[in-house]
Amino acid sequence: MRKLVLAVMLAGVAACNTSPAKDEAPAAKADSYDLDAQRAKIARIAMVPNTSFLNAEEKQVVNLLIQAAGYMDQIYLRQRYADNPRLRAAIASGNAPNRDALLDMFDLHYGPWDTLEENHPFSGTTAMPAGAGFYPADLTKEAFDTYLAAHPGEKEALTSPYTVVTRDGDRLVAVPYSEAYREWLEPAAKLLEQAAQTTSNASLKKFLTLRAAAFRSNDYYPSELAWMDVKGTPIEVVIGPYEVYTDNLFGTKTAYEAFVTVMDPSASRELDRWKALLPDMERNLPVEEKYKNFNRPFDSPIVVADQVRGGGDNVPGVQTVAFNLPNDERVREAKGAKKVILANVLGAKYDRILAPMAGQVLVADQAKLVSKKYMTEETLFHELSHSLGPGTITLDGRKTTVNAELKDQYSAIEEAKADVMGVYNILFMMRQGQLPAAEREAALATYFAGIFRAVRFGIDEAHGRGAAMQYEYLRGKGAFEWVPEDERFRVNFDRMEAGIRDLVADLVRLQGNGDYAGTKTFFDRLAKLDPNARTVLARTGDIPVDIQPEYPAKI
Repeated sequence: MRKLVLAVMLAGVAACNTSPAKDEAPAAKADSYDLDAQRAKIARIAMVPNTSFLNAEEKQVVNLLIQAAGYMDQIYLRQRYADNPRLRAAIASGNAPNRDALLDMFDLHYGPWDTLEENHPFSGTTAMPAGAGFYPADLTKEAFDTYLAAHPGEKEALTSPYTVVTRDGDRLVAVPYSEAYREWLEPAAKLLEQAAQTTSNASLKKFLTLRAAAFRSNDYYPSELAWMDVKGTPIEVVIGPYEVYTDNLFGTKTAYEAFVTVMDPSASRELDRWKALLPDMERNLPVEEKYKNFNRPFDSPIVVADQVRGGGDNVPGVQTVAFNLPNDERVREAKGAKKVILANVLGAKYDRILAPMAGQVLVADQAKLVSKKYMTEETLFHELSHSLGPGTITLDGRKTTVNAELKDQYSAIEEAKADVMGVYNILFMMRQGQLPAAEREAALATYFAGIFRAVRFGIDEAHGRGAAMQYEYLRGKGAFEWVPEDERFRVNFDRMEAGIRDLVADLVRLQGNGDYAGTKTFFDRLAKLDPNARTVLARTGDIPVDIQPEYPAKI
């Protein structure tokens, strides 16, 4: 899971026959939408990843992977909206005075919808379908549920993470990704095979070979297992279909992405000690024993790396600073999950965003507590916390997963759980003497300022929605107060710690119960911002919301 950052559609199929109108020559949105101001919210950052420790063979492998990552861009462009290539071509061939700005914005967000403005259209007027490019654009969740109930034998294929849903008359048809995206998967597979032939590292060779085969077979399980076993190489690569954030209809369809990274061996070795403490973190969860999960292995890798190229879902909009993969519960229970911190991306976000935001959010004596160290620690413990709590669950004798039960609500609750459980575990490690207890206030101040960084992503985005919920929940617990004369917040550190404990418990129980209705009600009630929060956010307009890393074409 990551920027985490996540939903399906029909009714008797014929009940939904009003397709969104195709945009004609796309034009700039009305005056109420300021294209230049919205573009300025994401700052271009030239990234110079450290690759000096790579040998000639490793550099050759990385450059092949960079090429393969480019094909994930082409797939994800269509997954975000199937008609995106035509829409972009229409902008490019038009004569709008701001054509170049529209194209730049389109390429930034992979489509004509602003991901920082709740997918507000900046070109044309068509609303983005909830199911993105994974389903027929006019299919509704209610209609899809009705169809699945009437055709139970088709449910597995239609809700598979690796199929596109299309129509054939009154029928819905599941098309495997391997067929739907063969035009880009085949050349990507060949590049992975070439990289596999180039590397002398046996574990990386096995993973790349199996992942190339998965692009053709649509079976990703063997290569996911092999990825968990990659070791003895500074090259850490993720490439394939993973996150379900783009599927806002049903929350099951995976989006293609790539992270091509190179690992800092010394920094990664320093993190190995946390693996041994994961069982203690599980035991320390403030919930009944039935919600704790000791079935997952706790010895999976923790890595610090520099990203050298992104691809697909990893590129547009808000950038992830870390990831915790794979998401397949079968793999997580067999081998755990790999946590990768993207040091260069995180560092750029701290310097350009969180550090200048601190003084706008907190009173002066608490603003100075916000630190890069605890942004890094909270990122790490966020990813660790994805491996804690319920995963595979049993409801009424039926074995299922939290993701399957919570559907379109899963991403927001999982990201919020990882946020709040991450800082909860930092406080636990301080009590255990693993982190300096004297830095408790620094950790909590950094966490609170980070809520405002995340909520700027928009409350329709998984991380932003989760952050807004945390703000309102903790406000209700008296964890902070508004200081009118400063127009800033002051954290009550004791109440903040108690509120974090209570919120962890509430979220874990909702997940463990597979409570879809309860989760939806919980977020609908709490994922909102009061006037004080909006006052603070309005004052941060000159601070970028996020960054757009620009990487070298090759190393």
